[in-house]
Amino acid sequence: MKLITFTVPCYNSAAYMEHCIGTLLKAGDEADILLVDDGSTDGTAAIADRYAAQYPDVVRVIHQRNGGHGEGVNQGIANALGLYFMVVDSDDWLDVDALSQLMTRLRGFAQQITPIDLVVCNYVYEHSADGTRRVMNFKGALPEGVVFGWKDTRRFTVSQFISIHAAIYRTAVLRESGLMLPRHTFYVDNLFVYQPLPWVKTLFYLDIDLYRYFIGRDDQSVTEENLIKRIDQQILVTRLLIDAHDLEPIRKTNRKLANYMGHNLAMLMMICTIFLWLSGTPEDVRKAEALWDELKWSRPALYRRLRYRSSNIFLLPGRLGRKLDLFVYRLIRKKFKFN
Repeated sequence: MKLITFTVPCYNSAAYMEHCIGTLLKAGDEADILLVDDGSTDGTAAIADRYAAQYPDVVRVIHQRNGGHGEGVNQGIANALGLYFMVVDSDDWLDVDALSQLMTRLRGFAQQITPIDLVVCNYVYEHSADGTRRVMNFKGALPEGVVFGWKDTRRFTVSQFISIHAAIYRTAVLRESGLMLPRHTFYVDNLFVYQPLPWVKTLFYLDIDLYRYFIGRDDQSVTEENLIKRIDQQILVTRLLIDAHDLEPIRKTNRKLANYMGHNLAMLMMICTIFLWLSGTPEDVRKAEALWDELKWSRPALYRRLRYRSSNIFLLPGRLGRKLDLFVYRLIRKKFKFN
């Protein structure tokens, strides 16, 4: 068995995918690099096939009809050969020195009777416009350099949530959870991380800046313009997260896991709310109200926690509250530059 499968969903990625693949190859023969060509119409398929021919023991290719990012991840999970599993978008890359440290750790985990379920690393926003970067870490929230469980976690700040760029799951955990991402849907990264969490019993936080998340292409799904344009898909994914788990039974046996999952959902609800407000149309303002009403009736205890008991700063009432919330959002966006 390989130590790790890196799944790289590729759609018309010819202009930048080679940089990504080049960093993954530094992991050596213990890595399984799975390039999923999602019905590309440029030179992506040919580039993928060339790497598979050049590195037959490391690189594999799946050519599929266009199904979106989620279907690429689904194919990765189904076909992974690695003990661990990580998604790397084709316009992003991994830091080579940090990758070497990760592989050393994974070798140790592979020798354990029960390997760690979830490895968490830092990720870095790489801003092409001004050449700056922002490291997103989990210091203070997660114990460093030791195996731990959810009971050992501490309070997560508003900017600390385990994104797809930070998460390295044990492949068996993903399969046991039954995770299946919807086709032709943006923002399924959130579901990838969230849905398997109750199956995670052991974690390890490796304080290295591993994943480099490129910010700068106009067609990226995380730009403010595209988030507003595709807000219905963000709402869909948020509803899928809400439906995935009832947190109250989880809270009875694993309070800190339920708290973190609530924290994660609060972030998604805030994102939907803010971008519906940014749109500003009467229809979208009503959609924000309707989303909270749906949560209130489907998960009343969760609604109360998210609306009244969390440190949520984006839930102030009335028109004046919305204006203040949007002002705070702009300040946070300026600080973290996440889109």
